[in-house]
Amino acid sequence: MTTIEPQLITPGVIATECNAPLHRVLRILATRQHIRPAARAGTIRLYRREAIAQVRHELSAIDARRPARRASDEIR
Repeated sequence: MTTIEPQLITPGVIATECNAPLHRVLRILATRQHIRPAARAGTIRLYRREAIAQVRHELSAIDARRPARRASDEIR
């Protein structure tokens, strides 16, 4: 009988899948209580694949609340 082991992912994988900087993903994972690690390996937190969609949603919500930057602000 074969058993299927769950695939857990690191915050780095989540950042890669969401095409976002790691520091933003880490901040979301640290501040959102509904996104919890499924396991830990030493000090590394491991998440289920569903966390990718949750983090992507949080990133979109943050970006939607952020005011649009003007072209003159980007030059500085």
